[in-house]
Amino acid sequence: MSEAQATKNTRTLVGRVVSDKRAKTVTVLVERRAKHELYGKIVARSRKYHAHDENGDYKMGDLVEIAEGRPISKTKSWVVTRLVEKARLV
Repeated sequence: MSEAQATKNTRTLVGRVVSDKRAKTVTVLVERRAKHELYGKIVARSRKYHAHDENGDYKMGDLVEIAEGRPISKTKSWVVTRLVEKARLV
């Protein structure tokens, strides 16, 4: 457990890396399942987050965990904390 997580309880999400083209940044797609307000059907909702990747370790298709932190740039306030699953080769 890192120092930041030990000091305070931060939000964490698990998602798939959909873009690794930017320097020190990955785009992570997080999917969740929620009940539709009117019809009651379970539907998939998704959102993309820009996460900080200091060393460029994470590649497209990897399943990663991201944690909320201080704002790093205009769109980036999440940091990749760990690799959950490596991308499978097709």
